Amino acid sequence: MSLIIGLTGSIASGKSTVSSMFRDYQLPIVDADEISREVVRPGEKAYEQIVATFGDGILLADQTIDRKKLGAIIFPDEDKRKQLNAIVHPAVREKMLQQRDKYVAKGVDCVILDIPLLFESKLTHLVDKTVVVYVNKETQLQRLMIRDNSLKEEAESRINSQLSIDEKAKKADYVIDNNGTKEQTSKQLNELLQTWQII
Repeated sequence: MSLIIGLTGSIASGKSTVSSMFRDYQLPIVDADEISREVVRPGEKAYEQIVATFGDGILLADQTIDRKKLGAIIFPDEDKRKQLNAIVHPAVREKMLQQRDKYVAKGVDCVILDIPLLFESKLTHLVDKTVVVYVNKETQLQRLMIRDNSLKEEAESRINSQLSIDEKAKKADYVIDNNGTKEQTSKQLNELLQTWQII
């Protein structure tokens, strides 16, 4: 039986760093962000629905979706965010399950589902265990401002559009504290994999 681990965190918490550490152990990863980029490419059903809903003002010259323009519409407006999620989430979920089941059929010991909105989208039923990558609010804000070269208000607005990192940590089966060095984070992951007998 494959153990299905749901990996999540909050924006700028370092989830991608931990995800790549999982890869170093040769564990298969189903990445929701990657899939969400695939399903909004021209020609995909979700792409057509997004353009029909939000208009072709969100398109770049090459007809791909301008994520920044779309983000500017949906981040401050909860109703519009819900509209977008209602299009994208089912498409992403379908592809994620296809990938997960393919790995399970191969008989792998463990599959990681890397899902940023694991709790918000109520997808915990897709996994056996949940892991949250945690940082405190100050670190999160600083990292996001540096990463996206954004103003404090913009960064705070994006952080506040998600369930708080503290809430996520309370719900998790395991919390990886990513406030320290990469080595400290890596050590925690190694302990987790040993505890769950994956390595």
